[in-house]
Amino acid sequence: MRVVHRRPATVRCLTALTLGMLALTGCSTDDGPAAATASGTSAAPAPSPDGTAPSTAPTGTAPTGTAPTGTAPTGTAPTGTAPSGTKPTGTGARWAGTKQFVQIDDARTADGRTYLSVRPAQKKPHPQFEAWVIVPGEGPYTEVSMTEDAQVLLSVPLGDAKHPASYAQADFVGRLTARPSSDRALLGYDLSFDGEGRVTRVQSLYTP
Repeated sequence: MRVVHRRPATVRCLTALTLGMLALTGCSTDDGPAAATASGTSAAPAPSPDGTAPSTAPTGTAPTGTAPTGTAPTGTAPTGTAPSGTKPTGTGARWAGTKQFVQIDDARTADGRTYLSVRPAQKKPHPQFEAWVIVPGEGPYTEVSMTEDAQVLLSVPLGDAKHPASYAQADFVGRLTARPSSDRALLGYDLSFDGEGRVTRVQSLYTP
């Protein structure tokens, strides 16, 4: 009896099957990077027409140029600004360390200190007498304070004589306020100010 050995044929079949599987595996491996590249390329955002930025905006990005909520409008005037035309008070600092010729419209005493409402004016010699002619100024009056030891020199018509004489501040306030407003406009005074804009000397000019 003859025995047939089929082992070589079986080995050849297994070898052929193994080679076929390797061939298939190689094809799959070669296709992998290309497929991954294609997938990644399709996911990238398309550029805008000018080529400077993606046409697809990121989700949730706030629109450019939107003003923040609660921002105060520009050009709004600050609050607390004093209205124009208000009579200035205590602004004699602009005359600090100077001498000024002024009119005095009113005078008062408060908290032990004398306050004067003054306005710059001009003076010129009287054409017939050794006296002065007062040229009234224009604009609002400014209230300035006098120092406690300020000197007051008065001549006629506020004083009792042609030549200036010394008077107390309270006496000066009483004599000035006793005169009508029309008479006060015809009077002139030389004032001296200290470094803080306070009056240290008042001298009325002789007017006939």
